[in-house]
Amino acid sequence: MKLGTGLYKPMLAREAHPKPSHSMNTEPLHEIVSARRLVCDGAMGTQLMLAGLEQGACGEVWNLTHPERVMAIQERYVGAGADCLITNTFGASRRALGRHGHDGQMEEVNRAGARIARQAFGGGPGFVLGDIGPLGELLEPYGELSEGDALSALSEQAAALVGAGVDAIIIETQTSLEELGIAIDAAKGANARCIIASLAYDLSADGKSFRTMMGVSPEQAAEFAEARQANIVALNCGTGMDMVAAARVARIYRSHCKLPIMVQPNAGLPVLEGLKAVYKQRPEDMAQAVPEALEAGAVIIGSCCGSTPEHTRAIRRSVDASAPGWRGP
Repeated sequence: MKLGTGLYKPMLAREAHPKPSHSMNTEPLHEIVSARRLVCDGAMGTQLMLAGLEQGACGEVWNLTHPERVMAIQERYVGAGADCLITNTFGASRRALGRHGHDGQMEEVNRAGARIARQAFGGGPGFVLGDIGPLGELLEPYGELSEGDALSALSEQAAALVGAGVDAIIIETQTSLEELGIAIDAAKGANARCIIASLAYDLSADGKSFRTMMGVSPEQAAEFAEARQANIVALNCGTGMDMVAAARVARIYRSHCKLPIMVQPNAGLPVLEGLKAVYKQRPEDMAQAVPEALEAGAVIIGSCCGSTPEHTRAIRRSVDASAPGWRGP
């Protein structure tokens, strides 16, 4: 998941029947990045907790109950130079919301997430990426979730986000090809303009290879994403997934498919403080490896766990210095 500090903005006006936040971009995102290098935002989950979200509470419902706090976070990322904002809908499928008693608000939560992200650009250019995270249940035969039920839940969420006018669907933190494939099919069924397939990898103990929790390699993921007609292949999160590691995975992706590449590494390795994982990598240290990620083939660079708008600002400076004239939609 993806917060920071600062004053909250005034409460958004509550419309009885809010209008969809339609895309402002005529060219699909995966075509735009053939000529431009873009910067995405950073962590949301930790930012929400800094803004007052209690541990274990449903941050996605804040799109309805505290929209001004969600927007304040995203506005800080825009102010730091983000071209892309990921909606606060990571756990907003009907099944995930149901674990907090909010399954009946699935469409409302997702539409509000897209609207808040669009408004955070303040009328300026930018790309809204509709976030779909894991369902949080194992598929049959390993668990009790059927493929049909998974497809139904993911299709509903994808349709809500696409209906709200997102520029892309980003399927994040995936660890199995089975659920990733179902999510891609759901996004295709919703007529998403661009589909981003993003997996979470852990660095092996010997530092030589990467695998997801379910054993998927970057080589397998790249080939799978291309075969299933995703438009961008990506990585986010994972143990040992800093910017240097992200560049390594980007090179593997580039050698195994022709899709554009997006990377969202963590702010270094976490350390335990008071039984909590704390990420301490400084923004300038994360940004040092941005040229390496660009050289490896990344066309969209963001950040994940532990990052802040200051990490985004440092990434923005590095991207502009490494790829001058390639900024912006």
